[in-house]
Amino acid sequence: MEMVIDFPGGTRVDAHFGPYIVETDQPPASGGEGSAPSPFAVFLAAIGTCAGFYVLRFCQQRGLPADDIRIVQRTHTDPATGLISDIDLEIQVPESFPAKYYDALVRSAEQCKVKRHLENPPQFHITTTAVEAVG
Repeated sequence: MEMVIDFPGGTRVDAHFGPYIVETDQPPASGGEGSAPSPFAVFLAAIGTCAGFYVLRFCQQRGLPADDIRIVQRTHTDPATGLISDIDLEIQVPESFPAKYYDALVRSAEQCKVKRHLENPPQFHITTTAVEAVG
């Protein structure tokens, strides 16, 4: 997959891939306008939405209603490093949801590809290349 990242103005940084654009900005406290989520917020949202997809698919495959299910994601920061040390994903189901599926919901969320990549991170190769001006 290839993405093109560009800088449409201010502190905005957008990612273009296929027919999609993921817009990001910085909050006003960081010099941005807050017109879109920060790149880090998009990264965190990818974790929860990915886990959510696997939970949703589990329910769909078994004919279980998913309308009242939600995942609450909480992050915990290490004060010494300022980096996230723990991420909690709490799958909240209605009381009517069959308890026999609780553990299976957790196992399905654990299949999230974003989570699995964080557990087995890729190598990064960053280069600079001069190209002709675009436009």
